[in-house]
Amino acid sequence: MRWQRLMLPGIVLLGICQPAWAHQVNLSTARLALSAERSVKVEVALKGSDVDRLVGIKVYDAKEDAVDPAAVDAASTSILAYMRSHLAVTGADGAACPAGTAAILADGDGVVYRSNFNCAGVAGDIVYRSTVLTGKDSSARQVVLVAQGGKEAQALLDAGNTTITLSAPAPSLWSTMQRYLLTGIEHIFFGYDHIAFLVAVVLWGRELIPVIKIVTAFTIAHSITLSLAALHVLVIPSRVVEPAIAASIAFVAVENFFSRDIDRRWRVTFLFGLIHGLGFAGALQEIGLPSGAVVPALASFNIGVEIGQAGIVAIMLPVLGLIDRLFATDRTQPVRATRLVYAVSAVISLLGGYWLLTRVFEA
Repeated sequence: MRWQRLMLPGIVLLGICQPAWAHQVNLSTARLALSAERSVKVEVALKGSDVDRLVGIKVYDAKEDAVDPAAVDAASTSILAYMRSHLAVTGADGAACPAGTAAILADGDGVVYRSNFNCAGVAGDIVYRSTVLTGKDSSARQVVLVAQGGKEAQALLDAGNTTITLSAPAPSLWSTMQRYLLTGIEHIFFGYDHIAFLVAVVLWGRELIPVIKIVTAFTIAHSITLSLAALHVLVIPSRVVEPAIAASIAFVAVENFFSRDIDRRWRVTFLFGLIHGLGFAGALQEIGLPSGAVVPALASFNIGVEIGQAGIVAIMLPVLGLIDRLFATDRTQPVRATRLVYAVSAVISLLGGYWLLTRVFEA
């Protein structure tokens, strides 16, 4: 997760006071409202555990998955100091917009920063700059939801993209599609559970056609559920989806000990692909879909996932083929080394079992 993105769900930001919500680790949410008088309301929400890590305090209780309001009040000065050093609203020339009185509030499992910036004396564009989270962790992200002039826009900041020009036009459709494409590619390459599944499912594959059938079945299946879930047609909670993904990984890994029938494996891959698609949708929902380009963004994300998984398979098959030739007793007719498949499958099955247990108990 990093570099990409932009344009998330069209959410009206006027009414910045809202009830507590569940916050994501390593993902902050900024809500900005630009008035006709060039006043900018800013609200930034972070997971309590992230605040503890960034500021060096203890306000979050992992067992309760909640922050202690009294502890937040006691640490508000330190939290404010951190936010002020990593967040600014300025003119295009860098002139700071004076900030009003800021507030730090407990919000369920997170902490919320609120302030108002008066940019009436700043000429030209207004720039929002934030390195909250990303200043300490390059993999972190900040979803930014903007309301100005009766319109809504959305963006995503990362370590390489830390500013938003509030009075600038919305990013182009092509720019949005590029960012969602990169997001999809990144998600599959950093989705270790999905990689483990792909590796396990093609370990016995030595011919291209059966592997293509497997990858195609997986692609079709997860594209179906990804689209349905991202469009909120199919809603299944992550506490069900994530353990199911882990179980699918353990299953295909264990199956390698009992079956080498790669030709028929596309069937089980299709079934489990439906489950993995829901996992992809969960990742996409963290950044949302742009209200004005839902279909292009969804398609771009899905294409990015396909590119990522094709890349993984394209790397994996030649490596396996090379190992076959290196350890073959008959170099003219190399066969897949049983011990290699069993060893890799054992590791993946243990990982799948570990993920299953942790996700069940976390749920």
